[in-house]
Amino acid sequence: MQVEEFLNILSPLIGKEPFFSGVPDSLLRPLCDYLVNVYGTDGPRHVVAANEGNAVALAAGYHLATGRVPVVYMQNSGEGNAVNPIASLLDERVYAIPCFFIVGWRGEPGVHDEPQHVFQGEITVSLLEHLNLRTFILSDDTPEEALIEFVTEASADARAGMSSAVVVRKGALSYGERAKYGNSHTMTREEVIRRVLEASGTDPVVSTTGKASRELFELRESRKEGHGRDFLTVGSMGHASSIALGIALARPQERVWCLDGDGAALMHLGAMAVIGARRPANFVHVVVNNGAHETVGGMPTAMGKVDLGEIAKGCGYPFVLRAETYEELETALRRAKESGTLALVEAFCALGAREDLGRPTTSARQNKIDFMKTLRGEE
Repeated sequence: MQVEEFLNILSPLIGKEPFFSGVPDSLLRPLCDYLVNVYGTDGPRHVVAANEGNAVALAAGYHLATGRVPVVYMQNSGEGNAVNPIASLLDERVYAIPCFFIVGWRGEPGVHDEPQHVFQGEITVSLLEHLNLRTFILSDDTPEEALIEFVTEASADARAGMSSAVVVRKGALSYGERAKYGNSHTMTREEVIRRVLEASGTDPVVSTTGKASRELFELRESRKEGHGRDFLTVGSMGHASSIALGIALARPQERVWCLDGDGAALMHLGAMAVIGARRPANFVHVVVNNGAHETVGGMPTAMGKVDLGEIAKGCGYPFVLRAETYEELETALRRAKESGTLALVEAFCALGAREDLGRPTTSARQNKIDFMKTLRGEE
């Protein structure tokens, strides 16, 4: 179904000029491209949120100001971030704020997907229903009449202060114009990671979800090194820095490197305050900032307009560096390693990755086992 047709059918529920907020998803790429092309990312009709709970709260504010039903879009992995405001803010037994959710269905049962999506895929629909959301599954062959009937029922629910959701299967939505994303930076993420490996030596590395972990895995392969020094955070977006902090606190004799992304760091920015408050002297936090959610399509993040270095300083990071060239990066990484204190290195990168970029060939569980053995000196 074309995005324009889909939104037109939804218009009795969300209006002719709807408000959208959310976090991008690869299965919702047609919708995300449409939103960027039609509404941009700086106007009042579309806000790319820091995380899914943030999007729900933004939507609630819009409803309070207008009385209209806002739209929140997300990958199903983001349902967890949204549970609290759905249950304790939107629910009809609390404020009765209606909202309409568009959820990309990664890990749908019977459809091959990455391991981090399997369990979430199994519980996607039941979780939404348990949250008391009327739920509809959209496929590429869904009859228009069925969606219209659902919208009629959801509109009645909305008048009673209840929310609803459409779960979108892969290929269910289409849109002909890809949005164009980019920035003026010249470093590539893969080359940044290569230099992080050179600087980190035998230190453990915790990498964030998405292409960063995939590139880290392939770089180890090309260097003919094992993977036991790396923890690849394939899910749990935004939590890599907290995982790294837990390791750094438990093993103060190890210098721990966190390889983070701007979208991931933004998603749970409060983690930086916790890190800064504890100020572990053995922690190097490298944030690769391309100002975009590149792994799921490239939609901009707020980090393109935020001074992360100043945020880090405000959170208590005593040593903060930034790099826009490889020479600056190598200097920053060396100084961070030699500083003997908590350090942040922000590396500004272009968008893009190799077309032949693969995925880790070992399982997440095996990665955990190997990583723990290496930490214990059993490799």
